[in-house]
Amino acid sequence: MQNVLLVGGGKGGAAILKMLLGSNNFRIQAVIDRNINAKAIQLAEKKGIPTGSNWRDFLDDSIDIIIEVTGDQNVFQEILEVRSKQTVLIPGSVAYLIATLMEEKEGLITELQNETYKHHLILNSTDDAMVVIDTDGMIIFFNKSAARMTGVPVSKAIGKHIHEVIPKSKLPRIISTKRIESNQESVLENGKRIITTRIPMTNDRNEVIGAIAVFKDITEVVNLAEEITNLKEIQTMLEAIIQSSDEAISVVDENGRGILINPAYTRITGLPKEQVIGQPATADISEGESMHLKVIQTRRAIRGTKMRVGPMKKEVIVNVAPIIVDGILKGSVGVIHDVSEIQSLTKELNRARQIIRNLEAKYTFEDIISNSDEMNIAVEQAKLGAKTPATILLRGESGTGKELFAHAIHNASDRKYNKFIRVNCAAISESLLESELFGYEEGAFSGAKRGGKKGLFEEANNGSIFLDEIGELSANTQAKLLRVLQENEIVRVGGTNAIPINVRIIAATHVNLEKAIADRSFREDLYYRLNRMPIHIPPLRNRKEEIPLLCDKLIHKLNQDYGRNVEGITEQAIVKLMEYDWPGNVRELENILGRAIIFMGYNEVQLDSRHIMDLTSHQAKTLESPLKITIDKDLTSLVDQYEKNIIKQVLEQNNGNKTATAKQLGVSIRNLYYKIEKYNLANINMQ
Repeated sequence: MQNVLLVGGGKGGAAILKMLLGSNNFRIQAVIDRNINAKAIQLAEKKGIPTGSNWRDFLDDSIDIIIEVTGDQNVFQEILEVRSKQTVLIPGSVAYLIATLMEEKEGLITELQNETYKHHLILNSTDDAMVVIDTDGMIIFFNKSAARMTGVPVSKAIGKHIHEVIPKSKLPRIISTKRIESNQESVLENGKRIITTRIPMTNDRNEVIGAIAVFKDITEVVNLAEEITNLKEIQTMLEAIIQSSDEAISVVDENGRGILINPAYTRITGLPKEQVIGQPATADISEGESMHLKVIQTRRAIRGTKMRVGPMKKEVIVNVAPIIVDGILKGSVGVIHDVSEIQSLTKELNRARQIIRNLEAKYTFEDIISNSDEMNIAVEQAKLGAKTPATILLRGESGTGKELFAHAIHNASDRKYNKFIRVNCAAISESLLESELFGYEEGAFSGAKRGGKKGLFEEANNGSIFLDEIGELSANTQAKLLRVLQENEIVRVGGTNAIPINVRIIAATHVNLEKAIADRSFREDLYYRLNRMPIHIPPLRNRKEEIPLLCDKLIHKLNQDYGRNVEGITEQAIVKLMEYDWPGNVRELENILGRAIIFMGYNEVQLDSRHIMDLTSHQAKTLESPLKITIDKDLTSLVDQYEKNIIKQVLEQNNGNKTATAKQLGVSIRNLYYKIEKYNLANINMQ
């Protein structure tokens, strides 16, 4: 390593100093200049190099080179005289030339670096992959796209043989053949399909110095082509669906001119393609305004609009929606429904729904005929009650439709998707009713199932339970029911643990509960719990105006039950039915209509008055009660006496048949037995 003494710290000295600092072959011993603010002096101080103003202080035998850049010939001459023979002295002119050359070199290097950076930036910015090799097949350039496509980082590719990076590369053969290979398809190791062009690189003497490959990933292009093919298939399928659809479809462009209709459209409107395609959207309208144009103007869908279309003025309902693609309105599409077809389908749907309801015993408020003020009030109260968790008590005569109301209330409540359990309290013997309602524990009685059994209240958890004939409950069962209403929990028969439940209770009775409370056959506290929301269902005699509608509904039901096809009922028959007071209410009306339909001829489609039995004599016979009452007692005793005489008379008419008597009186068998015992009628002589 050469020891250097730099004399002169001006511009030339600073340039020489920078050059020397960038070399590992020189050690700078000192920088000398009389001006302590000279550029070279300041740079030397930053680098920790000794500085001074007198070169003599630093001149000794260890100095190998003295560079004199002061520009003073006297300084050069003095140094030349005192230096040792081993020390080389470089004059200022030569130093200046070197400094100038160094500056030019730095400028050229900077310019070359900038150009190289630009070239690399351009080559690395392209989506095309580029690989350059020398004559030995070694990679000398590998851009970012090549790294992305091959999965090999640039740092691991440069300096490697091409076959180490791309094993199947045919780039080396270009060096020997010196021929260009354009648009060659191949597959990389990672499965990507590429199109490549290989070009030999030559110098000005036409000597091959390497080869370059430019390739493009066509995997996406192939996938795009497959997607286009799939889209065409989807388009073909959609067109086939539209053409084969039974729904009438029409499409217009953004200007409101027809561009597509299907055969169903032609069938409904009677208009062929020639009269619609390319024509204004109003071409098919005979009455009303164009919904297509309205949708195009408002960019909002229109649904359920009635209008008439085509030369036959077909009544239709249209649904039209805008076609918007990327926020741009492209037109609108309309679906046309034939009103007559809708009516036919609605009729079939109602018939199907009726069949399903008959099978599942489910009804809604739509199934309740309410064309009178009293019935409308009852329905409105029931709808209001359905939205609350309150216990509902349905009151009314037998046959008025209390169970129908119970179903409707459940289906209109938030429990409609949970169970609806129906219990006829009069139809289950007293010994079994308690275990059926509340369940029992294992070993509660002989014959009890192992593990016990859930009761109907537990089965109805989170749902509703309908307790029909609630007035027939025994005192013990009434007490347990009161616990359910108060605590929302039950205790199984033979058990001690309370089971929490969440059940909505709907009760029904035709019994006078107030009288039952007076007779101590019904708990007063239970009555007030049940009577939180009472709904009175009026008897049929108070709403005779509903008889025509009830007849239509009942005839439809009886047709399904009896396999008949009765279309309706005549005015004369309606008049005859309206003259009767219907003590058995709607159930009796259904019975009379069913009997009439059974005796109708199979070729008859209208139920006439001649098919209906003589209701006047039937009513007279039913209500015949030659009672002689002496008003010498209080009202309760008089009512009991009247009730006793009625039961006795009906028992005699039915020759002691208690089932027929209970049915005729509209009471349960259990209730009838209770009253027979109460009035001591068990041993009367039957005629």
